[in-house]
Amino acid sequence: MRLLHTSDWHLGRAFHRVSMLGAQAAFIGHLVETVREHAVDAVVVSGDVYDRAVPPLAAVELFDDALHRLAALGVPTVMISGNHDSARRLGVGAGLIDRAGIHLRTAPAEAGTPVVLRDAHGPVAFYGLPYLEPALVKDEFGVERAGHETVLAAAMDRVRADLAGRAPGTRSVVLAHAFVTGGQPSDSERDITVGGVAAVPAGVFDGVDYVALGHLHGCQTLTERIRYSGSPLPYSFSEAGHRKSMWLVDLDAGGAVRAERLDCPVPRPLARLRGALEDLLADPALTPHEEAWVEATLTDPVRPADPMARLAARFPHTLALVFDPERSPDDPDVSYARRLAGRDDQQIAEDFVAHVRGAGPDPRERAVLRDAFDAVRADDTLREVAR
Repeated sequence: MRLLHTSDWHLGRAFHRVSMLGAQAAFIGHLVETVREHAVDAVVVSGDVYDRAVPPLAAVELFDDALHRLAALGVPTVMISGNHDSARRLGVGAGLIDRAGIHLRTAPAEAGTPVVLRDAHGPVAFYGLPYLEPALVKDEFGVERAGHETVLAAAMDRVRADLAGRAPGTRSVVLAHAFVTGGQPSDSERDITVGGVAAVPAGVFDGVDYVALGHLHGCQTLTERIRYSGSPLPYSFSEAGHRKSMWLVDLDAGGAVRAERLDCPVPRPLARLRGALEDLLADPALTPHEEAWVEATLTDPVRPADPMARLAARFPHTLALVFDPERSPDDPDVSYARRLAGRDDQQIAEDFVAHVRGAGPDPRERAVLRDAFDAVRADDTLREVAR
């Protein structure tokens, strides 16, 4: 069976205030043509279809167009909700849409109930594990501790139990939206840390033939059977080095996997430039970046006059301007943002405690801070879903 694995469309998202709807529409067209050209048997979409729980109308219309075009091909599509999606909204009409060959899996309770497709070699069971927010699903899975690994492990126990009761030789595909250990994150992914831990070990997915992951925006191979497709378009300058693509996966009669990367159309390349303004304006080596979307970091010791206008004269698609004068780390003028770069909320809070009272928090206090951050994030998720 030939699968096309994609994820993280983020329909409705902009890139530094530049609308991406046109590029997203072009990607949908490319996806449909790829399915047709490569004789794909099933499409899997591993979450974050939309960029937010209540997407703009234009994004909903684009998703509707994608569903109609995929259904018209007669090629089954299996989709799950991600942490950016409202699972309940995305799942509205799932039973009816199912009849058109578009299988939406957004309910955690359905983790062990597969979509079963067939080819010349027999059945393939597709298990959809939507994004599992630990605080919201721990009761469903009967786990005492709300953590990503515990709820995903419980969901996979249901998958393996169902698979064990199926005909010998049944092949299996799991769609999941999670941060799996070994994956490389980008700046454009929403933090899903719970209890100080965001990642789950790849061993959680043992026992299935292929795991189609979503959430991380870089295309990655964790093992031959566990892969991220990444987002089809860039959503932050941290993705400047990414090759945007989808996985074309062949699952043979015995469940062995062969995968090939297929490139996605990207409207413009990304470039991260750094240096003094006059150097950036004069350096001939930067000519290839003149039509790219540019993030420029200026290292001038004194902020130059009209930097954005001057940069735009050479790089008309400059979208982000950062000032980072080259100073020693102990210089009092080093910016607050620079001092905080790379530190998460927990670390910043612990540093604040140490600054105020001269000593950092003890283990009990660290646990209190961690529980507070987890509670706020879970409450934010509940509020977004309820909107």
